[in-house]
Amino acid sequence: MTLTDFFARLFGGSPRVRLEQRYERLQESVSGTMSQFYKARDHQTGAVVGLKIIDPQKLEPIEARYKGLGKPSEGEIGQRVTGPNIVKTLAWGVAGDGRPYVVQEFVEGTLLHALLSARKALPPQKRLDLVRQAAAAVATVHRAGFVHRDVCPRNFILRPDGRLVLIDFGLAVPDKPVFLQPGNRIGTPNYMAPEVVRRRQADKRLDVFSCGVTAYEICTLDLPWPRGTSGKAALSHDSPPADIRERWPDIPGPLAEAIMACIAADPARRPETLDAFLARIKGVALDAAPRPS
Repeated sequence: MTLTDFFARLFGGSPRVRLEQRYERLQESVSGTMSQFYKARDHQTGAVVGLKIIDPQKLEPIEARYKGLGKPSEGEIGQRVTGPNIVKTLAWGVAGDGRPYVVQEFVEGTLLHALLSARKALPPQKRLDLVRQAAAAVATVHRAGFVHRDVCPRNFILRPDGRLVLIDFGLAVPDKPVFLQPGNRIGTPNYMAPEVVRRRQADKRLDVFSCGVTAYEICTLDLPWPRGTSGKAALSHDSPPADIRERWPDIPGPLAEAIMACIAADPARRPETLDAFLARIKGVALDAAPRPS
């Protein structure tokens, strides 16, 4: 079986789709490690969409690990995960040159990573709102039966209307042990759960950890550990995570405790689900809270 046939079977659709004829590329928005993403116009519908073109040579070693397990493609997963904080997947398939592609709604807005990297403190109520929306997005993925495996600010866009949208499912897998066995360190290093870094059996609580780190950063503009490229900062028993209250002294106790629980090194000490995390912070209000210095 050729690589083109492999992805045609995996991604579905027609391998004869000519992307350059169907879609007019308006702007290259983001280039990832395995794909390129374009703002594009669909010539058939006139709609402006997001066109993700995946490098088959980089994707094949990852997908080959799940050969024979019936793993859905990124496009299939995207269409099965739906909710107000989830990007809409419109189509997917394989181009004539063998490159898999996914078509999504084009989400106007600002990458959460860019917003946080600007180092401009958000109002307390905005922090709480973004934490809740990020957790709700990942909870939606879990309720659909998948584990995201790359929850981080680079994979969220904040729309002008204030809605936070999870935009990428390139590393998502079904929430089954066979898809989460020890192996390669998958994800973004600074947000990667210790069990992933240590190459141990994992479950959806790896997303709880990553969402907790993201929530910590939303609230403080910092990470719980020194930034690095390997994720090993999260593994040091001699260097526990900095308590979020040290960086935001006025943070409500239930919110601080819930976020710190998410980033516990031991998965058994984390909230079992992000719905449980959301329940813990349901009563938190920040309208009258003092602004942190």
